[in-house]
Amino acid sequence: MVAKGAFMRKMSYSELLNSARLMLGGLKNHRDTLGRRGVDADFLAGFAGLQARAADLNSEQETLKARLKVKTSELEQVLAQLGRQHSEAKKLVKLDIP
Repeated sequence: MVAKGAFMRKMSYSELLNSARLMLGGLKNHRDTLGRRGVDADFLAGFAGLQARAADLNSEQETLKARLKVKTSELEQVLAQLGRQHSEAKKLVKLDIP
């Protein structure tokens, strides 16, 4: 138990996914003992479904983050080229248009 006013750090996605995976294994191993508390087959199936869905979504998000980094790099390169050409165009305009 955490004392009132104590700071509790929020779990990262990977920490929560790992903790949920471990919890699911423990719940399955102690199903008989925990059954009287409501940990039945439906509860375990729902928990397992949520854990699997969260893992899938996390994996998809990590893939999207990697793609975003690649696109950001491409954008930065194109913007650098655009900046150079824009600067050159400004110089040309200043030279020829009073």
